[in-house]
Amino acid sequence: MILCCGEALIDLLPLEGSNGKTTYFPCNGGSIYNTCIALARLGDSVGFLGGISTDFFGQSIQKGLQECSVSSLYSIFSDRPSTVAFVKLDGPDPEYIFLDENSAGRMIQNNNIPELQDDISALHFGSISLIHEPAASTYENLAKQESPYRIISLDPNIRPSQITDAALHLERLERMIDHSDIIKVSLEDLDWMAPNLSPEVLALSWLERDVKLVVVTRGQHGVSAFSTHGQIDIPAKSVKVADTIGAGDTFMAGLLHSLASKNKLSRAQISHIDIDDIKEALNLASTAASITVSRQGANPPWQHEMPQD
Repeated sequence: MILCCGEALIDLLPLEGSNGKTTYFPCNGGSIYNTCIALARLGDSVGFLGGISTDFFGQSIQKGLQECSVSSLYSIFSDRPSTVAFVKLDGPDPEYIFLDENSAGRMIQNNNIPELQDDISALHFGSISLIHEPAASTYENLAKQESPYRIISLDPNIRPSQITDAALHLERLERMIDHSDIIKVSLEDLDWMAPNLSPEVLALSWLERDVKLVVVTRGQHGVSAFSTHGQIDIPAKSVKVADTIGAGDTFMAGLLHSLASKNKLSRAQISHIDIDDIKEALNLASTAASITVSRQGANPPWQHEMPQD
């Protein structure tokens, strides 16, 4: 099982009302939730570890997980409010305003984390759940605790509007990198994390810290992967874009799904990922993400929607 650890929230997506004014439509979302749903739709055994409210937004989130057969064994329920995010879609990339104070997701602590069972092979972390306390430290501690035994995947998915102390957040990400095996970043993430370093230099520095695979998404310019085998580049898929919500999260899921299908998501096998494994993973992940961007909202593809070899 792959355990996705982090936020599940409600995206409030803009719609034009009958009077010509903007209204907002609630949809389940959050980077970690999206990756979790995408993994489940691709056919993986997956669980969600994070705080979920018992309010009606939280009930919608839980229903979404159940509809995709995601395990709720590690979900943490409370009567605190759900996190909501207003989304702006005017530019090339979505912009967000998060309302997260005292939320069910933000307020989880170390003593809320259930004991993990042996069938969990990998844990995935990232995004806004690593920003705000106490959840940020809780997830960091979990990654540190489990990294000797299970694969750790990280998608920083930087949201600058949420980061009030850039130095503090960067320090946390640096510590997370020390416990990570697989890292996926966008060019925008890298520009925030290390604006004076090229993606190639930064990726190689992470490999020297024992990260096994670094993947850099470059939007319309494709994807690059870095490992001990060198650099691999693939072009972007040609697709008519509806919006890019959930694209990176779906890519992350496709990457993990492909590696899991080859039994490479284990402490014993992670060092045996070869060139062919990486190329196949990048192509599958890019295909899955291209399907997501072709339709509105974070709506990852089901396994039967993926091209068959």
